[in-house]
Amino acid sequence: MRAIREEEDGRALRRDLAKALREAIKPYAERASNAALAIPSRGSGTSPALRPAIAKGIKPQADLTARRTGARVRVRRTHNVRDFSNAPKRTQSRRGWRTQTYGNDRWRVQFGKIGWFDDSFNGVAPQAREAIFRVMEDMARRIAERAH
Repeated sequence: MRAIREEEDGRALRRDLAKALREAIKPYAERASNAALAIPSRGSGTSPALRPAIAKGIKPQADLTARRTGARVRVRRTHNVRDFSNAPKRTQSRRGWRTQTYGNDRWRVQFGKIGWFDDSFNGVAPQAREAIFRVMEDMARRIAERAH
């Protein structure tokens, strides 16, 4: 406890732990961003571009609260992109999304790449868990060194 108190009531420790957790899962967020950019496009050329907007919203996040402690990759909604705020969710959905055909009043169902976000994390759980454990061990070592 004395070691944690020396860390400014744990603020510096929590800040450094959150930063280290985000850095540990950053490669996995980049994998998801690359998967978003790889969603097939029919080349409509409509601006602003949807795939880069989705990729830009993918961020590593560390939660250090009383209820939840952990790290995850989060995708933010795309509010200002063609009035399509649920783009990250809908582009990986099997059902697709309804969109109006330009120039007339007909609607159609459009599909992205099914499971692009979820599939980008296949097989990486052991490496991610190991990276997070390394971060936790480093923080425990930091506290132990302060205690001596």
